[in-house]
Amino acid sequence: MSQREWADKDFYKVLGVEESASKGAIKKAYRKLAQRYHPDANKGDERAEQRFKEISEAHSILSNDAKRKEYDEMRSLIAAGGQRFYGFRPGRGGDGVRVNIGDLGDVFGGGGGSLFEDLLGGMGGRSAPRRGRDAETEVTLNFDEAVSGTTVTLPDGGRVRIPAGVGDGSRVKVANKGEVDPIGGPGDLFVKVRIEPHPVFSLPGNSNLEVKVPVTYPEAALGAKITVPTLDDEVTVKLPPGTPHGKRLRVRGRGLPKASGGNGDLYVVVQIEVPQRLSKAEEEALERFAEVHRSNPREGLEQQLHQATKAS
Repeated sequence: MSQREWADKDFYKVLGVEESASKGAIKKAYRKLAQRYHPDANKGDERAEQRFKEISEAHSILSNDAKRKEYDEMRSLIAAGGQRFYGFRPGRGGDGVRVNIGDLGDVFGGGGGSLFEDLLGGMGGRSAPRRGRDAETEVTLNFDEAVSGTTVTLPDGGRVRIPAGVGDGSRVKVANKGEVDPIGGPGDLFVKVRIEPHPVFSLPGNSNLEVKVPVTYPEAALGAKITVPTLDDEVTVKLPPGTPHGKRLRVRGRGLPKASGGNGDLYVVVQIEVPQRLSKAEEEALERFAEVHRSNPREGLEQQLHQATKAS
């Protein structure tokens, strides 16, 4: 949309709210209308899609304090002048009103590059186009969608492809789909991806796959070969002796397929299981172990704390 067409837009009317409406009222009106006209609820209805875009556009301005203030000032200026200043052309005889664009910039924005300089650009004033602010939205995918990739609907009715193997909390950039500045182009939209928890696997990103695997204390202490599930089958992983809790072991090429070819990696996170109940024999065995294993893992902890306190 042309920058100067903003003057023809009544965003309050689009959302059905008063000009004095609070941010809460604007948000409530937007949610109600967005739910009603969302493309997913009106498949194939072009009028509903257009209405949804208008609603989203109005909300992007009125929900932003700075943009709403500038928009209101623009409307007041036009109403006071009885005409759209950007269509004004002074005649050769000097009948036109001479306006100092810089003065308007001082009043409505504290300097050059304001909305009003663009609206009055036909008078030969300065123009400093600026880019709209970046926006962010959030989508939630189930595990299968995140693994395979999927297409989601954006707030303005557009659709964007979420690539396969994206990680929880990652952001997908959609160029030129952010907030539209009245005197400049649009910013970018960043789609933040949330992934519903899976009982076994998680997705750290970059087509990698992560699985937390419980192991016994003897396996962690002595080392062992353990069987670990993947999305397709199982893989045998060697557990080195003395493996600590939380250790991440990488299995190359056993993650998700990459768009560029090949596969990501599988990360096995070791979870040492402490038995809640012990048999008499197990208890006696651990007591014998404690007698021969005299090292103190907390040795030096007090000294480290003292040094850290002294350094701070």
